[in-house]
Amino acid sequence: MTRSREHDIAALRAFNRTYTARIGLLKSRLDGSPFTLSEARVLYELAHRIDPTAAEIARTLGLDRAQISRTLKRFVHRGLVETREDPRHGRNQLLALTDAGQATYVALENNTREGIGALLDGLAPTRRESLLAAASTITQLFEAELPPTARLRDPKPGDLGWVIHRQAVLYAEEYAWNSDYEALAAGILSRFHATFNPDRESAWIAELDGQIVGSVFLVDSGQPGVAKLRLLYVEPAARGMGVGGMLVTACIERARQLAYGRLELWTNSVLVDARRLYQRAGFTLVDEAPHTSFGHDLVGQTWSLDLLPQVAQGQA
Repeated sequence: MTRSREHDIAALRAFNRTYTARIGLLKSRLDGSPFTLSEARVLYELAHRIDPTAAEIARTLGLDRAQISRTLKRFVHRGLVETREDPRHGRNQLLALTDAGQATYVALENNTREGIGALLDGLAPTRRESLLAAASTITQLFEAELPPTARLRDPKPGDLGWVIHRQAVLYAEEYAWNSDYEALAAGILSRFHATFNPDRESAWIAELDGQIVGSVFLVDSGQPGVAKLRLLYVEPAARGMGVGGMLVTACIERARQLAYGRLELWTNSVLVDARRLYQRAGFTLVDEAPHTSFGHDLVGQTWSLDLLPQVAQGQA
């Protein structure tokens, strides 16, 4: 187990401990009711389904069939649930809440709503919004059936500052680069914004589940027919999901549309993952030289991609 994985496991367990204690899930009964958490969840499913079977509820909640059976027997004994044979499958029992069961569920639901409402009311507005946004993200992640797909969009106000911040933070964390890199990125994007020419330049922000996970910029180099790919980055959580390739491809295709003959980029040899992306896209290394920047001795590299149509062999 790597240190990173251990850290991730510890972080999620810490969240679980805090959350379950904060909303009272560790208590033997939920919200002052006579029900355990699992019993309350079974009640919820019964209230929101039409004639479910015990097997259906067990599958939905991931509970053992024997546990569901014991819970339902208690509910029947208390007069909360009634059963009848399934006319399509005689061996199945269809379940439904009685009037008493429905009233019990409504009372439990109201208590739960009041409890959660009190929790939210006790938070400052900014913390409340942060909590609700995080809860929405967690729900989406666990309910998603398909792997998430990033989308590319144009930059919005605030995005350039975000890109500068995230790149500076990530390069400091991953390569121990100092704030000179932040100054470099800020200068590049300040000039890009001040002199932006939509007929010759473009920019893309990669977004995944509503969060920024990467960026890239197509910049006119000032040399006839030559554009530059600048400030490509991908958030660690989105790496390996095709985001980097999507950004590089978008930059190349736009450069071709704008009739550039060549696309160049400058990087450093330590940025191995980025260099692999460039190589897969067809870039070739044309120059490299040592330099001291960002607090380290590095090897800078210039990569180039010919965008002109290739002339078929044997043709003029």
